[in-house]
Amino acid sequence: MNSCVIVFPGSNCDRDVAVALEASSGTRPRMIWHGDSELPACDLIVLPGGFSHGDYLRSGAMAARAPIMRAVVAKAKAGTPVLGLCNGFQILTEAGLLPGALMRNAGLKFICRDVFLRVENNYTLFTRGYGPGQVVRIPISHHDGNYFADSATLNRLEDTGRVAFRYCAADGLINADANPNGSLNNIAGILNETGNVLGMMPHPERLISHELGGSDGRAMFDALTALVQCA
Repeated sequence: MNSCVIVFPGSNCDRDVAVALEASSGTRPRMIWHGDSELPACDLIVLPGGFSHGDYLRSGAMAARAPIMRAVVAKAKAGTPVLGLCNGFQILTEAGLLPGALMRNAGLKFICRDVFLRVENNYTLFTRGYGPGQVVRIPISHHDGNYFADSATLNRLEDTGRVAFRYCAADGLINADANPNGSLNNIAGILNETGNVLGMMPHPERLISHELGGSDGRAMFDALTALVQCA
């Protein structure tokens, strides 16, 4: 699989993603600097977590206007899978590839811990390695992860199966206590209309092996690799 990881000033999870992709595919991804204007032919684009441009203005706002993002948007609209993790999710909303916005956490504090997620839609490029309704443990590490969208947008996401992951309790129950940041409907990750763009606040790349404390994130990268190999 030929994959590209976009690197911004302040990215700090780009190497984590690169390790996860290489572990699943056996191929090292290309690391693409934000100031570049072109992308090589690739099967997957990842926008990693971090604090691009120090989160000035709004998280992801400056990164969304980087030269490379014109190529990312074009590739996404042409059907190339794009995965945005944490800050990458914020960048995707700022670039208009996903609806809504990521606001300050409801508690106005930075949160860094493991959470439970329920897989809401496993019929996607990214989630096909999980079972329907499966509960997974994935870390979060953010200050601005509170997902918000207007009611019409929220209804469209729900009605069309575009909520990929939801924060939940260990038994899969969706409630306010399981919501770490105040996201509407406990939303942790969403898809675009065509299903080739996923943004999520949790970090699956941080749990890909038992040496790291768990492997629940590995299925996402394995599924993406298998899809490309079968294509």
